[in-house]
Amino acid sequence: MKGIRHLIDISDLTTEEIDGILAVAEDIMRDRAKYAHACEGKKIATLFFEPSTRTRLSFEAAMMELGGKALGFASASNSSTTKGESVMDTIRTVSAYADIIAMRHPLEGAALAASRRSIVPVINAGDGGHCHPTQTLADLLTIKDRHGRLDHLTIGICGDLKYGRTVHSLINALTRYEGNRFVMISPPELTIPNYVRYEIMEPRGAVWSHCTDIEDCIADLDVLYMTRIQRERFQDLDEYERLKDCYVLNAEKMKAAPEHMSVLHPLPRVKEINVDVDDDPRACYFKQVEYGKFMRMALILRFLSDAEKGYCPEPNPRKIYTAADGFVCHNPKCVTAVETDLPQQFSLRDQAHNIYRCEYCETRFGHYK
Repeated sequence: MKGIRHLIDISDLTTEEIDGILAVAEDIMRDRAKYAHACEGKKIATLFFEPSTRTRLSFEAAMMELGGKALGFASASNSSTTKGESVMDTIRTVSAYADIIAMRHPLEGAALAASRRSIVPVINAGDGGHCHPTQTLADLLTIKDRHGRLDHLTIGICGDLKYGRTVHSLINALTRYEGNRFVMISPPELTIPNYVRYEIMEPRGAVWSHCTDIEDCIADLDVLYMTRIQRERFQDLDEYERLKDCYVLNAEKMKAAPEHMSVLHPLPRVKEINVDVDDDPRACYFKQVEYGKFMRMALILRFLSDAEKGYCPEPNPRKIYTAADGFVCHNPKCVTAVETDLPQQFSLRDQAHNIYRCEYCETRFGHYK
């Protein structure tokens, strides 16, 4: 909708805007009283169709600490979707009650679909295995606070690099900053998707290597970003059972890590970080939770301000293809597979490799060479 800006993917923010949001978050951390009444009279709706603890409560706490109020639901069973209401109708209804919406949904592309019906800003709080931009901003704030910069770092990313939405968004953000080097720590079955490599990393000249064991590379890292192997993203549960405990960080392995290294994790963890790491000063994952609230306070302020000004960047023009052009998205987790009233749409993503993508879930069509 013209004049309404939404945050669906970290790419919706320029690097300068990311830096500005982090700067406001840092100012909030220094002087919380200064912002205590910034959102008086404003309401956020937290629409969580998928379970969440940190993200939902973080958004609600953020708005409350800004002087505003929160409303919403914590699971799909508490919404009218149990009666068959579409996401599109739900979002159009709720946007009449709130000034800004934070939404999590298990279907990929649901946030984009919602944004096309909402009359207030929609912030994607996670849509399936697709995107989680606010987690990325929390990650960036944590790294910047710990290391004083977001450039010239060696970042190890460990675990589920194939399905991890936080991983893809973090790579997208950190490849914008000069001099960063990445070490991808995963089994071959869970390495980064081709689209991350060919559409993000290689065009930006990112330097990266692959490693299968934490012990082989931990001594070289500034940041170690741990992720859990996500059962809910696997269609083959036998593969999940085989891979679920392939990486476990413990105090013994931390002995080889540099003193300045920081350990991050988007949480929840299962077994991938042992509790004997929690008291290590390099363990930053609970700080991440706290910083996520400050970052979301800054984000709420930014998007409410943009809405009041009517500021909405013009989207990059691109030709849209439909089923009439011979394209069909077969991803069962795409929002269009359930919300059948949504017309499927596609665009050319990578001209060099003739790769097209679904506009909602970003499933690629074609083959990388």
